[in-house]
Amino acid sequence: MSQTKLNRCSWPKTDLSLAYHDTEWGVPVHDDRLLFEHLILDGAQAGLSWEIILRKREGYRLAFENFNAEKVARYDARHIRRLLADPGIVRNRLKVESAIANARAFLKTREEFGSFDAYLWQFVDGRPLVNRWKSMKEIPAQSEESVAMSKSLKSRGFRFVGPTICYALMQASGLINDHLVDCFRHKELSKK
Repeated sequence: MSQTKLNRCSWPKTDLSLAYHDTEWGVPVHDDRLLFEHLILDGAQAGLSWEIILRKREGYRLAFENFNAEKVARYDARHIRRLLADPGIVRNRLKVESAIANARAFLKTREEFGSFDAYLWQFVDGRPLVNRWKSMKEIPAQSEESVAMSKSLKSRGFRFVGPTICYALMQASGLINDHLVDCFRHKELSKK
């Protein structure tokens, strides 16, 4: 009995990225903890491949106490030293310090809006934007929405949240469906 080969986007190349593509990427997220995780991981990815971040994801979960923003917001110089010595994460001082600053900004934003989910989803009027790309070359690095999100996040004290990082966050969290139209996930996620 032969298995039918699924059409999918061309970017996932390893078992890890295939699993991520097939089960997580582009799925609408409304859980604040998971949105905080995506925010931190997408910021950590700046200048690196997504594959590196996927391989270090469990290390990040351990290092940042399963992305508990309340705990991360209280991190001090001792925690920063520990994180900079942790081979399970990207040991870049600016990225580590931004994760802590972002936890603090996340808590303030969540308090103001009732949830971080409500804040983020306002940039797409509460519904995923469904694109109809036919090739990877068509997918932009940023959009009008990611530029607006970036500007707003920066004004609230967030760091490592440029328009390109915000676009990646929107893709990862399902605010945008950027699966190619011939990818099996495009149709599945367009129904949500």
